[in-house]
Amino acid sequence: MTRRFVVEADGGSRGNPGPAGYGAVVRDADTGLILVEAAEFIGRATNNVAEYKGLIAGLRAAFELDPAAAVDVRMDSKLVVEQMSGRWKIKHPDMQPLAAEARAVFPRDRVSYAWIPRERNKDADRLANEAMDAGRAGRSWAPRTAADPVVPAAPVEEPLPAPAAPKAGWGADLGTPTTLVLLRHGETALTPQKRFSGSTGSDPELSEKGRWQAERAAEALAARGTVQAVVCSPMLRTRQTAEAAALRLGLEVRVESGLREVDFGDWEGLTFGEVQERHPADLDAWLASSKARPTGSTESFASLAQRVAVARDKVLARYAGRTVLVVSHVSPIKTLVRLALGAPPDSMYRMELAAASFCAVQYYADGNASLRLLNDTGHLR
Repeated sequence: MTRRFVVEADGGSRGNPGPAGYGAVVRDADTGLILVEAAEFIGRATNNVAEYKGLIAGLRAAFELDPAAAVDVRMDSKLVVEQMSGRWKIKHPDMQPLAAEARAVFPRDRVSYAWIPRERNKDADRLANEAMDAGRAGRSWAPRTAADPVVPAAPVEEPLPAPAAPKAGWGADLGTPTTLVLLRHGETALTPQKRFSGSTGSDPELSEKGRWQAERAAEALAARGTVQAVVCSPMLRTRQTAEAAALRLGLEVRVESGLREVDFGDWEGLTFGEVQERHPADLDAWLASSKARPTGSTESFASLAQRVAVARDKVLARYAGRTVLVVSHVSPIKTLVRLALGAPPDSMYRMELAAASFCAVQYYADGNASLRLLNDTGHLR
């Protein structure tokens, strides 16, 4: 039987635009119990942007619980409900990519939208305000602890237990997992110099050594014979690496923009030492917090994680049960590994990821993930 969730989402801005945040809850549709709460302070934004981000967070939380579920979305934003239902056009350029992100989480036939009055959306509204309060205080919103009560949507005769967390270790057969074989692109001229090379820099091509590495990776994949699809970042170095593998495998390359490297802003093309000399305060802040951005950048590691998670979910939905080669960059691949492990953001600084190295993560039907390989460079020896 298909599991059904109710997602209630809201967003707010104190100033419109102004300091903004969102909140979302995922309920069990049968019991009304809250299964997941999500909230975040998103900086300066409009009400509508915050509402869309709340919707995306709620859908992603539901997907993590059960990617095969059906979802009833309830919001007090008439605009978002009508646009996502397809009855109103999305004209504002800030809304279009957010709507696309929301639609990418679940197949359209598994999500319905309904407007509810604000008084029936109190939990999501509360979370959005908690997130904005936390942001004003200079801290991150934190979810309720296990000791806090789980609130049902309506009174029930007897208290119902919260759903059990997935058990570690052996369990029921969940069928064939979806395997993402993660390949970092081959070297460019900037790689051996250890220069920042993100999504807004010179977009370098593979060097001669990088092309050799791409060929060795392609040979290794062809020898294994398990890859059934190839997806890559839109950057030139990843496309060249992916095309070498696709040619050997007889597959086409699908580009996914969410897999691109983070935007390093004014640090593009600089070494770590040069950044330390020119932007010491910004570098210290960036190393201390996943929400800090490189000088002149529009993107932090926290926002990168959101983007990469959306791209991951799109790949998992499209290629369920198959093995997919994903060609990307250092930061997105480390992020995928971190998310699979449930590790904190600073764990990214403790991973080594060589050029043209392989990682592999398997994703199961219950939402769990298993890291199977990290920084494998055996094919380059």
